Amino acid sequence: MAQTASMQHSEISAIDADAVLDWYDRHARDLPWRVSPADRARGVKPNPYFVWLSEIMLQQTTIAAVRKYFAAFTRLWPTVQDLAAAPLDDVLVQWAGLGYYARARNLHACATAVVVHHGGVFPTTAAALRDLPGIGDYTSSAIAAICHDERVAVVDGNVDRVIARYLALSKPVREEKPLVRATVQNAVPGRAGDFAQAMMDLGATICAPRRANCLLCPLEPDCRGTKTGNPVAFPVPPAKAEKPRRHGHAFVIRHPDGKVFLRQRGPKGMLAKMTETPGSAWGDVESVVSLPFSGDWRAVGEVNHTFTHFHLTLTVWSITADNPLDEGWWAEETMLDSEALPSLFRKVLKTAGIR
Repeated sequence: MAQTASMQHSEISAIDADAVLDWYDRHARDLPWRVSPADRARGVKPNPYFVWLSEIMLQQTTIAAVRKYFAAFTRLWPTVQDLAAAPLDDVLVQWAGLGYYARARNLHACATAVVVHHGGVFPTTAAALRDLPGIGDYTSSAIAAICHDERVAVVDGNVDRVIARYLALSKPVREEKPLVRATVQNAVPGRAGDFAQAMMDLGATICAPRRANCLLCPLEPDCRGTKTGNPVAFPVPPAKAEKPRRHGHAFVIRHPDGKVFLRQRGPKGMLAKMTETPGSAWGDVESVVSLPFSGDWRAVGEVNHTFTHFHLTLTVWSITADNPLDEGWWAEETMLDSEALPSLFRKVLKTAGIR
């Protein structure tokens, strides 16, 4: 196996894949998109559409949060052809609340590409999968390994943590990515898909962020982190940069008959194409409010929301009026659940007294 210049052969400690798979055969999690190891041994094939959909949803999101979204998507669009045929706005509505909304737009684009360019069949190799919209190194490897047993390393955040402890890495994982990947790749067995899912399950249930149940772990005999007596000291955390705070204003316009004025955000940038209340641009400093029109506006509170790279504070203004703005629509308050409102703007509406 080729090594990076900074990686010595002795650093790649062998993982006992047989022990990992034995553990997985007994303790695999029951997940709606997963084929159990027993069924896999009987020849049941994973559904690439389900695996892909779950992996996109699970990026930056927990399994607990994803379950209901996965169930809703597969009920509405049980195949990739169904998803590709759905209007993007419908997909965004179903995605609302799951966050990281570029994933939803890429999801729809990827489904379309699979149907148009691949006859509705997902490519079978990681290299070919990487050419699809929204599929990067991790997701392509996960689909290829889980669905087709391609012997590629599948390294998510859970696996990063397992390997950081197994090797007792003295640096943050992001500085040791080549070593982490090489360690996993060196261990991938013929049951590549089960091994990939086993390593994820180890990180989620045994070698968890705030605890390490080492006595139950199949990697314990050779784990350097366990031998230090304090395995949860790994991974070494990276230095955290202070997130900047941005500011803006949100305007909630309530029609006398009970409707709320909404509009669609632009096609690019943060929360692109999602539904919002009208508002100002977001800036680095607090700005004097410029109201959309004159009237009895009231400041009803603030909303604080954290994105990946910054914190946001919005001052919420509310008015009862029948003034429509240039672009947008009146939505019934009772129908707001059918709008593609991200969490931020649901907070805005709640602050204005709209549940």
